[in-house]
Amino acid sequence: MDDITSTNPVAVGDIVEIEPEEDSETSAMINEIFDRNNYINRQSPRFLHQQHIVAANLDQSLLIATFKEPKTSQGFIDRFLAASEAYHVPAIILFNKADLYKNKEMDKFHQWKRMYEAVGYKVLLSSVSENKGIEEIKELLIDKTTLISGHSGVGKSSLLNILFPDIKLKTQDVSGWSGKGQHTTTFAEMYDLPSGGRVIDTPGMREFGLVNITKQELSHYFPEMRDRLNNCQFNNCLHVNEPGCAIKEAVLNGKIHEDRYVSYVNILNSIEEKSY
Repeated sequence: MDDITSTNPVAVGDIVEIEPEEDSETSAMINEIFDRNNYINRQSPRFLHQQHIVAANLDQSLLIATFKEPKTSQGFIDRFLAASEAYHVPAIILFNKADLYKNKEMDKFHQWKRMYEAVGYKVLLSSVSENKGIEEIKELLIDKTTLISGHSGVGKSSLLNILFPDIKLKTQDVSGWSGKGQHTTTFAEMYDLPSGGRVIDTPGMREFGLVNITKQELSHYFPEMRDRLNNCQFNNCLHVNEPGCAIKEAVLNGKIHEDRYVSYVNILNSIEEKSY
């Protein structure tokens, strides 16, 4: 189990065996936590060298991103995708708030859609406030356990209020002075979809810190790099300064998007190797 290095030994989505407590009708003791099929974790916001299990036993993850109010960086998206790849959770990217987008943002959407779809990710566009793109989202959620994540203020609570009209989650506007969302969810919760399947709502994240991924492993979690790793001259190639690097060659030839490579290098430089 992950209880030694994680801040939450039991996570939303875990399958457990419980025993009701004799003197209480509302509480029970967890006797066993069954092995997880997978999970997504992040660096604990409070403890630098510990992980926080975001959710377990997932069929897919849905990352909600926005180009305005607030703006989601490519670095945040690529960190989330790398974590999903590392734990074998298929990821979908949903760009919300299309009603706010002008030509500049729509051009950016089409560029990023091409970039991410070329790698194999599904990319969607929606305006939750105008109820556009909702049916396509609903179709993707049927009979799946889906983690929904993203920055505060991207529209997670608004989407969940459409999917689950009875739960009436609080929504908040983006903070005007900072351009960042304010937290409306403080802990992960799971909801059963009327059409079958489950959705796990997570607290809005300002950052997505990767844990338990070494510099040597990172390129394995970029699908466009993973397919070319065997062609590098050196087995321990980090794809930065080494000669005979198939990844850098693919970037120069336009086979790997330059922005994805820059994102990879930025993440690589942020990984602190453990010293033993």
